[in-house]
Amino acid sequence: MHRLIAVSSVVVVLWISSSSCAARAAQPAELMKLTKWARGIKIESRQDRKGFAYLWFYEWHLFDAVAKGEHTPGSCAWPWSVNEQGTAAKMDSPWLKMTIEATRDGGAMTLDMTNATDHDWPALAAIIPCFNPGNPEKVQERNPIFLDEDYEHTYFLGKDGLDLIKGQYPREIHFAHEWRPAIMDWKKERGANGFVFSEKWPTSDRDAYAGLLIRESQDRQWTMGIAWESFLSIQGHNPWNCMHLSVRVGPLKPGQSRTIRGRIYLIKGSKADCLHRFERDFPKRGSGAADGN
Repeated sequence: MHRLIAVSSVVVVLWISSSSCAARAAQPAELMKLTKWARGIKIESRQDRKGFAYLWFYEWHLFDAVAKGEHTPGSCAWPWSVNEQGTAAKMDSPWLKMTIEATRDGGAMTLDMTNATDHDWPALAAIIPCFNPGNPEKVQERNPIFLDEDYEHTYFLGKDGLDLIKGQYPREIHFAHEWRPAIMDWKKERGANGFVFSEKWPTSDRDAYAGLLIRESQDRQWTMGIAWESFLSIQGHNPWNCMHLSVRVGPLKPGQSRTIRGRIYLIKGSKADCLHRFERDFPKRGSGAADGN
């Protein structure tokens, strides 16, 4: 005997206004402002003149990226353009393309890199942008609240959380822990006592566990930061009070391309606030080793 069971359902229709149904799109005045400068892009708050920083794209190559060699100079001679509202920046070259979209708390970056050379780029191949508080030779282009001349305000993400970049060698380089074995093999195979950059960037025994480098202002009211989903090394405290988070762009054979996401953070808040945003934007933390590239 078959028993028919009737199930009644109640449908409730809620009328919700379109303004509350979806998040309201940010207006230009609510976003950070992007402008061009001599070596890249400046990002600044529209509400507070204290909040600004510079992205120099890019300063160095590592491990056969672009040019053959362990450590070679990069270039900043790229054709940047910024829209009228200052909410979007674009750099478009035959083998290197990048966009920055302004957000309320910084900027969302997308880098498209193509190997236009005749040699393979190894998995360790990386380029180093420079994120900094401005040119020390031009007072009007320097942000004094982010100088960190006492080495007490700049942090990378170590094994146990945010780790202060300070010690006997405040300019030491912190390698991504997933790639340290391959980096040490590189050095061993070449029979060198150290890397060619070791004199200015000594190798630290404290590894980085995610692609995040941040700096609190001296008054702890602002935080600037940079993040990449694929990275190789972290280093700072150079003559411009720079913050160097390398972008791992390898491996790439000639003609191959790769897209890498990044973030700039410029927030009125603490280093913990910046870390929270990073965890929101990059739930898959690491150095890009697990993606098979």
